[in-house]
Amino acid sequence: MIPRQELTGRPLPKKESELFKNIVKCYEIKQYKKGIKACDSILKKYPDHGETLAMKGLTLNCMGKREEAHEFVRKGLMKDMRSHVCWHVFGLLHRSDRNYNEAIKAYKQALRIDSDNLQILRDLSLLQIQMRDLSGFLVTRHTILKLKPNNKIHWLAFALGKHLTDDREGAIEIIDIYLSTLDSENAPELKRGFESSELAMYRNMIMGEILDNEQKALDHLEECKDLVVDESSWSMSKAAYLLKLGEFDKAKEVYLSLFERGMLENYSVHTGYMRAVLKISDEATCEKLSKLKSTSTVATSIQLTSEQKQTLLDAYKEEVETLNIKSHACRRIALTLLEGDALRQAIDSYCRADLVKGVPCLGADLAALFTVLRGDGTFVRAKNHIDVKNHSIFKMVTEIVDGYIESLTTKSTFPNAAEEETEPPSTLLWTLYLRSYLHELCGEYTQGLSLIDRCIEHTPTIVDLYERKGRLLKLSGDLQAAAECLDTGRELDKQDRYINNKTTKYLLRANRENDALDTISLFTRHEGNPEQNLFDMQCTWYELELAACFARKKEWGKCLKKYMAVEKHFEDFHEDQFDFHSYCIRKVTLRSYVDVLRWEDNLWSLKTYRKAAEGIINIYLHLYDNPKELLTGDEEPDFSKMTAAERKKAKALIRKKRKKAEKKKEEEEKKRAEAANASGDKKKGSSRQQKVKDEDPDGVKLLKLSPLDECKKYVSTLVKNAPNHFSTWVLQYKVAIRRGKYLMALQAIFKARAIESEVNKSLSGELFKMIIDFSVKLASILKNDEQNGENAGSPLDPLVKDIITSETSNLMNGKSICDFIVDYVESVKQDPQSSLMKRVAVVETLLLCIKDSFSATTCNLPSSMADSASIISIVTDGDLNIIKDSSCVNCMKVLDLLKGLGDDAKDAKLSFETKFKERYPLAK
Repeated sequence: MIPRQELTGRPLPKKESELFKNIVKCYEIKQYKKGIKACDSILKKYPDHGETLAMKGLTLNCMGKREEAHEFVRKGLMKDMRSHVCWHVFGLLHRSDRNYNEAIKAYKQALRIDSDNLQILRDLSLLQIQMRDLSGFLVTRHTILKLKPNNKIHWLAFALGKHLTDDREGAIEIIDIYLSTLDSENAPELKRGFESSELAMYRNMIMGEILDNEQKALDHLEECKDLVVDESSWSMSKAAYLLKLGEFDKAKEVYLSLFERGMLENYSVHTGYMRAVLKISDEATCEKLSKLKSTSTVATSIQLTSEQKQTLLDAYKEEVETLNIKSHACRRIALTLLEGDALRQAIDSYCRADLVKGVPCLGADLAALFTVLRGDGTFVRAKNHIDVKNHSIFKMVTEIVDGYIESLTTKSTFPNAAEEETEPPSTLLWTLYLRSYLHELCGEYTQGLSLIDRCIEHTPTIVDLYERKGRLLKLSGDLQAAAECLDTGRELDKQDRYINNKTTKYLLRANRENDALDTISLFTRHEGNPEQNLFDMQCTWYELELAACFARKKEWGKCLKKYMAVEKHFEDFHEDQFDFHSYCIRKVTLRSYVDVLRWEDNLWSLKTYRKAAEGIINIYLHLYDNPKELLTGDEEPDFSKMTAAERKKAKALIRKKRKKAEKKKEEEEKKRAEAANASGDKKKGSSRQQKVKDEDPDGVKLLKLSPLDECKKYVSTLVKNAPNHFSTWVLQYKVAIRRGKYLMALQAIFKARAIESEVNKSLSGELFKMIIDFSVKLASILKNDEQNGENAGSPLDPLVKDIITSETSNLMNGKSICDFIVDYVESVKQDPQSSLMKRVAVVETLLLCIKDSFSATTCNLPSSMADSASIISIVTDGDLNIIKDSSCVNCMKVLDLLKGLGDDAKDAKLSFETKFKERYPLAK
């Protein structure tokens, strides 16, 4: 009989030891069934052998048997807790579950037993960089380097660790030490090639990040020039260093060489060239210009004088145009620099060329010229129809295009063109298309629709025309007609994925989710559930639109389900970087790898995630404020407070709802079963794992979670990762004030105000509402404490109360609540163009003040602001054609507000409806 201790911790006999090695090999080459068979052979003789139990669990985990795998691994660990293999396998199991912190603990425990195990050290370093434990990553890579100093990857990984922990001089020193160990004659790292080039440029990048080290970085660039194969990147780095050093003439020469290399369409190169020509050296301005994207340049981002614009024009004419390279970017940049008649001639020439070619995006291209100056001194594209309509360049373009239409209609030529230079009929078509786009920009949707109808009558087979018409119909308020129009255009080209996706989006906006699913299913896999295919493809735009559709229908569970699907995608994005940690170092793509890591660090601040998180928070806040909406067919209201007749009626209504819900559930389950059967057709021998069945397709379990706890979780993520966005602090305030965290709420107001003040001089309506809401709640607490003394049970600590009281006064510039409200309301009334949503915020705030007796006493508003009719007139008076942000959607929000006020706003509602119909006759 085998001694008992042999079964738990001691080495296996030779035969079984070879079999165990075979198990590890089977695991590595993914022959899992063979590995399980070998495990069973060992366990038959040694059922308590911990390492074999652990390996069997790890293999089972790869086969999708997660629960069974955890059971075997835990059992193996209990049988042999002194085995580094068991702890390593335990860590691998946690890693597969994405439980990285627990995996790191397991790896560290394994290293206590076998401190020099390279495989465990490698796995630990991967998890440390994944979790951004940079100091731990540095220590681990140093340990690996000491164990295996003859491996290039270990040197580069250690240098990377130094770089990421901001020890840039140390990173450069490590790279230099590694290079000094190489044979100068035979080492590929010292010869021209991709890896040596990337290593040299990575070292230079680190040097460039050191403060005031531009000259040394520039000298290093010259030294490594013969090694570098990425000459464009080398030149861009050199030009950037020269700009920082103030050597503008040399920088200009480098940028001209980049133009000669064919980078004339790269707007970042144009931005650098302009900086060199104008000799811009202000650090704040240079920082802003270095972050420009798309087609933005110096001319479209900061205010330039006429002399500066002329300097740039002369430079382009004398230095860039002489290269004799055709460039669309150069033609377009000229439009941002010219003024007066010269600009008019350039726009005329630019438009004629593109209209003859039939360029649909000409309107969007010209719209980038309609810029307005922000409070921080930078230009942004005008989006408000009032700003666009009053823009001088818009008026110029409109006048030019109107002249085209008149001349092409009567003579088939452009204005002032020779009679023999007749244009084809398509030129008139695209001119009308451009004019309809200009009508859209200035809010003239009816006129735009009439022109686009002329286009469709002229040539009914162009898909772009239906897309433009659909957009105009959507902005006019007729979502159903917009969706039908897009679907008509889609039928013209069923192989166009873009128009298919656009049609799907419009169908969702029209609350036709079933039709939308049928439409987008044309471009998903034919087998299986289309929604599952879209989820697998991480189609976030569809899920966001579908979530918004469910929110409009008040199907909160399904809505949360879709928003959280987007969150799941971002978790996958974060997880996807794991495979690059070893690959990028091995391939020496270190610059790109560092860019990826930095991008991943800002992953949770991306617009798509913020939109999903905001949707989740707003739904949970709505459910917290309206708990009755959480009632389902299984829950009953309080019958004790009802009369017999009311009770009978309520019970009948509940039975009816239950029956309807059960029928709907049966239909949905039937559809899911059919989809599952369709996806169940798989080839024999396929190793693809079965999809896990969703136990909560309608999100019922999500509705049972604590609303404020969920809000706290998501808003904390936004505060941590997206603190520079105004919406983050609005959400933080809404959550904090409901949780009774007044200091946190006050901080959110100050943060929001600081962000807004950078771009806007005036206070937004949202921020005004937050300030008044907070001030009134604080005043209520203070008054309650004053009346009840020590027995008040105040929610605020005395020290916190003093801080909040003093800071709230600063928030309102030392004014009382009443004076602050009166001044803000008067500013809104006196501006005929004041934003519609700002007016709504004022009305909601004033109505809240007069409704609450305490607020009315505290605010002590004048009689003109204490009467509901006078208050409502703030939003109903005025011309919708000149009021900013008076879109169809915002006007509908006003109608909903007036409808909620009941009989008090009956006349005002009728008056506003009349104005609304005049402005949006197609709205439904």
